[in-house]
Amino acid sequence: MKKKYLIVVADYYKDIANGLIRSALKKIPRKNIIKIIRVPGAFEIPVTISKNLRKYDGFLALGCVIKGQTPHFDFISKASTDAIMKLSVDSKKPIGNGIITCLNMAQAKVRKRKGAEAAEAVISVLSQK
Repeated sequence: MKKKYLIVVADYYKDIANGLIRSALKKIPRKNIIKIIRVPGAFEIPVTISKNLRKYDGFLALGCVIKGQTPHFDFISKASTDAIMKLSVDSKKPIGNGIITCLNMAQAKVRKRKGAEAAEAVISVLSQK
């Protein structure tokens, strides 16, 4: 059966974001409906998903947060993860968390394929009976 997927991607690091999208799209069968919404950063992902909960069957949250010299990394990473989990549980809809958290850009570049893992998780949950 055809499913509707929404991919919300934080575009702050465009190269990483595009790699995450490419890897995710390789896993979602083409027969499905897929929409991509780009947002400025990871913090905007949960509210964008929340605004679209009724329109889609499954969601992918994609982005990258890289640790800097302030606690901002910790706050954004935790807030985004907590909000995504709460949305998923409360709505009973799968949200694949493909927001990678890295200590530097080199780690982020290696992890661009993590979009595929988030897609596989959503597909798995949607296939449950």
